[in-house]
Amino acid sequence: MSLKAQITEDMKTAMRAKDSVRLGAIRLLQAAIKQREVDERIELNDSDVIAAIEKMLKQRRDSIAAFESANRQDLADIEKFEVTVLQTYLPQQLTEDEIKAILETVVTETGAAGIKDMSKVMTAIKPLVAGKADMGKISGLIKTRLG
Repeated sequence: MSLKAQITEDMKTAMRAKDSVRLGAIRLLQAAIKQREVDERIELNDSDVIAAIEKMLKQRRDSIAAFESANRQDLADIEKFEVTVLQTYLPQQLTEDEIKAILETVVTETGAAGIKDMSKVMTAIKPLVAGKADMGKISGLIKTRLG
């Protein structure tokens, strides 16, 4: 079953269970997917859907930080719940050790010597970890490794 079909089925399940909070989060996801399909006039495949989910997760994390700094814990809690719903559609996340092993392999393959080679490493590592790790975290690990 494709990821889009799974999301639709989960939406139906949430409707039947009258789980309005979960339903709202799934509807936001479906709206983002539909918007991208209409804008680009394409049918999204699973990797494109994962990219849309990652974008939404980044937005939610930024919102959580903003709400918590403004002492709006009620809104932060809603965003945190949406993050948990969105994360269910991502592939199994890589552990830090797995990420470091991939990073070492990529650094060796690209011959990166210093921080000036960071873009080369990022370009090579992105397809290997897409959807499986937070790119912000990976960027920090690369800076530490090359810096």
